[in-house]
Amino acid sequence: MINTLVDWFASAQAWLFQAVVQPLMFHAGFSEYLEDAFDGTEWFLIGVCELIVLFLILRPLEAVIPVHAFTDRRARLTDFIYTVLYRLGAFSMLVFFLVDPLMAKVTELLHLQGLNPFNLENLLPGFTDQPLITFLMYLLVLDLCEYWYHRAQHNVGWLWGLHSLHHSQQNMNLWSDDRNHLLDGLIHDVMLALVALAIGVEPTQYVLLVSVTRMLQSLQHANVRIHFGRLGDAIVVSPRFHRWHHAIGIGHESKGHGTMGGHNFGVLFAFWDILFRSAWFGKTFEHTGVRDQLPTASRPARDYGQGFWSQQWLGLKRMVEFARRSSR
Repeated sequence: MINTLVDWFASAQAWLFQAVVQPLMFHAGFSEYLEDAFDGTEWFLIGVCELIVLFLILRPLEAVIPVHAFTDRRARLTDFIYTVLYRLGAFSMLVFFLVDPLMAKVTELLHLQGLNPFNLENLLPGFTDQPLITFLMYLLVLDLCEYWYHRAQHNVGWLWGLHSLHHSQQNMNLWSDDRNHLLDGLIHDVMLALVALAIGVEPTQYVLLVSVTRMLQSLQHANVRIHFGRLGDAIVVSPRFHRWHHAIGIGHESKGHGTMGGHNFGVLFAFWDILFRSAWFGKTFEHTGVRDQLPTASRPARDYGQGFWSQQWLGLKRMVEFARRSSR
């Protein structure tokens, strides 16, 4: 069954590339990039498959076991625009294949100095013929890096200025994972691509690693009353565990009056939060958002923007604002 699906996917990729992508590349004068374009076609098709699966599985679940009723359907539509932008491969493909030549040049220079680049698989030579083992090994290392980058997003002022857009969704839903500022997404993807290339991840492995991560993160953000039990929530990030990360005043503002700090930074695996003492195991499904979205007697509610472009502009303004605060 799996082999059949793989064959179907390969056939679809070949057809789309030959019928659409390749003629366009020749017409635009970019024939030297045909190999990268073929890989880009794979990213695009995987993104399409992800969108179909999300519609068929998570969307019905949100209708059957929702946490809350939607009060702002426009906000959900905007999240969907972000998802289409990120999932169809534009960002990840661009970053990976821009960074890859740079890493190849560095590797060449190291060879000239008699140094061999690091490869994570060399640490477990007996498992190099076990693709599942090596895949899980890469997944763990990348997820650990994601944990610390995510934690930095909540503790470095200018990064939080960008990342707070992600947390400003008060109607969190299956599309909210991709509700990120474009600059924030670019920095994140460059970091992830650098780490992946540094530990020896091949392009085909990277595509699968990114896809698995994105699908699980869509589940985490879905508007569904789902958790994995006491043991499961301590291993894999569930929708309830991650919802506490988005909870107003607890998940990312736990230092009290400020906006920094928080809990549950794990992207895929919750045991990083247990190991580094940032876990919070609440048993309820809390409201999401950022504290300054709620007006007080001393200040009005902060506007995070309604449409895509207003959210991008206001995110840049917050980045500058929080950077200035941190420098004082």
